Amino acid sequence: MSTTGYENWAVDLKDVGAVYPFQGSEGVLVLIAVALWIVWHIVQIKNENKEIEYEKQHNHRKENIEQSVDRY
Repeated sequence: MSTTGYENWAVDLKDVGAVYPFQGSEGVLVLIAVALWIVWHIVQIKNENKEIEYEKQHNHRKENIEQSVDRY
């Protein structure tokens, strides 16, 4: 099955042209990936900070400390 129309690939590839889709857009795709990666880290940091703050407030109540200690 050939999608390029070439029967024999034993040629100089610079004469063939594009051999995969979106050729030349690698730089843009890398920039998009890095931007998404940074946004993901920012979202993770915000969510983890909320969770840590909740845990600090929940675990520093006297009733909760006594309940935790009494369990053991």
